Amino acid sequence: MAAMASLFIKTPTPSQPLPKTHRITFPTISRLSYSYKQKPIRVSCGLIEPDGGKVVELVVPESHRDVKRREAMSLPKIKLSRIDLEWVHVLSEGWASPLTGFMRESEFLQTLHFNSLRLGDGSVVNMSLPIVLDIDDSQKNRISGSASVALIDSSDNPVALLNNIEIYKHNKEERIARTWGTTAPGLPYVEEAITGAGDWLIGGDLEVIQPIKYHDGLDHYRLSPSELREEFSKRNADAVFAFQLRNPVHNGHALLMTDTRRRLLEMGYKNPVLLLHPLGGFTKADDVPLSWRMKQHQKVLEDGVLDPENTVVSIFPSPMHYAGPTEVQWHAKARINAGANFYIVGRDPAGMGHPVEKRDLYDADHGKKVLSMAPGLERLNILPFKVAAYDKTKQKMEFFDPSRPQDFLFISGTKMRTLAKNKESPPDGFMCPGGWEVLVQYYESLAANDSGRVPEPIPA
Repeated sequence: MAAMASLFIKTPTPSQPLPKTHRITFPTISRLSYSYKQKPIRVSCGLIEPDGGKVVELVVPESHRDVKRREAMSLPKIKLSRIDLEWVHVLSEGWASPLTGFMRESEFLQTLHFNSLRLGDGSVVNMSLPIVLDIDDSQKNRISGSASVALIDSSDNPVALLNNIEIYKHNKEERIARTWGTTAPGLPYVEEAITGAGDWLIGGDLEVIQPIKYHDGLDHYRLSPSELREEFSKRNADAVFAFQLRNPVHNGHALLMTDTRRRLLEMGYKNPVLLLHPLGGFTKADDVPLSWRMKQHQKVLEDGVLDPENTVVSIFPSPMHYAGPTEVQWHAKARINAGANFYIVGRDPAGMGHPVEKRDLYDADHGKKVLSMAPGLERLNILPFKVAAYDKTKQKMEFFDPSRPQDFLFISGTKMRTLAKNKESPPDGFMCPGGWEVLVQYYESLAANDSGRVPEPIPA
């Protein structure tokens, strides 16, 4: 990983994007029951402008930090959960630009009802997930008319100040229903962060005392939007295509990413760069932990499956909601702020199985359809997945050919996990050997203890 860290050297802020030169339209997305076409692809040089015109960074200058720490000590305090801290991280670096802190009621309502925010100049930016901080009755009473509060971590260290605060009712049922489209029990983020949350939300402007660090050996991968823009500029990228994942990379993913770069070169770009951007915040219990995923991704680069010269690997700090078409808008919007002008979207993005019924919670095609119509995402080019599967005749991952379905093997995530748990090998060409070995090692670390309970995974 130390070798990867050397790739990320700060350079001057990139120039503003140049005007578009021509437009290319991809084919109509198949299986649509209404007259709808994939929006035209905009071809331009340079990095896309962030929402609101600038990346809103909320970390106070180093020279002011001692003053802010002392100020925090005199204010009413709110202790942050792990997920709250992840949202402070997201806000502090500008992933949610142009937000300046946790949402006030007007922003919360616009997000719930419109999946967007209207700015002072009348323009609209996408915002599909509420970024909010809850408090309970006792905390509300302790705040007692104060204009500011201090946010502290689990060790009571001051993390940030929240200023010009507004407290409003936390209607959990409405929030859950509008974000997930269901109030069924068993939604991972809901159980972790909403069910037991306070009945009030507190919004305001954040002043984050110092950059958020986790000291887990992965902080060098956690590049902010501004740092990513600097890296893309350093590499002379004239297009950035983002790929989010929360699973290990197999050769089907790699095929998709390398094919996307080929298509962009054919469109006239000279140096498209891949942002391989695994999600680094809260994930559900059966997802592979971040440390193991990053170790696996490194092996993918070391084995030459992806080219390090045109790939930037970084961690996206957001928590995962598993809210399907609603959440995938957030994933796409945040990458605009990091400079991506292309976003790769696949089957059932940000989806999960229904927590009660034996079916998927969301329609597998709705994510890509919604992204192509979502308010505030008009500047982002959406690249739908092609379906990749294991071609038994070629012994490698290839794009599925419906004229010879008998030649293809679909290896599901469940099948992949079962093979790794049993220390069995997948077909040659499914995943690079080094990456597969990491996955096997992870499942070995989950061996049940004598009581039959599965222990916490051992860090990679």
